[in-house]
Amino acid sequence: MTNTQVTLIQIDNYGPWTVTPTPRREVDLQTMQSRLYADVSQLVGNRQGYAFFGRFDNMVAVTNGLDVEDLALVQESIGNRYPVTASVSVAVDASPVAALGRASDRLQDAGSAQDETRREILRGETLADEDRTDEDVQIAHFDVNDATGKYTDELNEFDTFIRIEQGYAELMRYMRQAHDSLSFFVGGDNVIAVCADLDAADYRDAIDHVNEAVDVDLKVGVGQSGVAQAAGMGAKHALEECREDGTAVEFAERPAVVADDD
Repeated sequence: MTNTQVTLIQIDNYGPWTVTPTPRREVDLQTMQSRLYADVSQLVGNRQGYAFFGRFDNMVAVTNGLDVEDLALVQESIGNRYPVTASVSVAVDASPVAALGRASDRLQDAGSAQDETRREILRGETLADEDRTDEDVQIAHFDVNDATGKYTDELNEFDTFIRIEQGYAELMRYMRQAHDSLSFFVGGDNVIAVCADLDAADYRDAIDHVNEAVDVDLKVGVGQSGVAQAAGMGAKHALEECREDGTAVEFAERPAVVADDD
């Protein structure tokens, strides 16, 4: 059974800040957002987690293996490096969707994302060491079949992006509604999904749905472990098996929990 620890990282009062005292240059905002995500990705990744940019002012991370003190350090680092602060909320559930829902509720209970008095909230529970298993996190790595041949080498970049976006948007929606899973575009033609305890039939169902809905053909590798990075590497290797064998769904063997050097 999966037991995913999901963390929501939300910039405090970001909308009003972007126009105070006057509207800030968009190029500066985009640069700050991308650098902030890169730092969060590194901070979480150094502790075996995965971070996804979401809407940039809101980031979602899979943080199995991190405790509240670790999350406080991530929050402190943001406050030290940037002209904005961030609030952090974490929850654990067999369903990644349910975990993110509880984490979101806790931040909303603390005040609006545009409430200037809400600063650096840190709420929620983390998975205790004694409750961790080698099956807590299931990661799926989706890839468009022959995206280069069908789109990149045939269409202009914007039309290619439209086709890829249609595929990942439909996949994100369907995986959330039908399979309690959170999916994130990670560049190129790749989507990484943080999943409940799904089986091969569930993944074939999602692939078939996307193909029928928007005519985008996918394959997926799936890994499962105690932390996101180990599960994600398993998913990458399984995806290579799909490429080599021409299959649509492959599962990796489940590696053990990777312990922190600390």
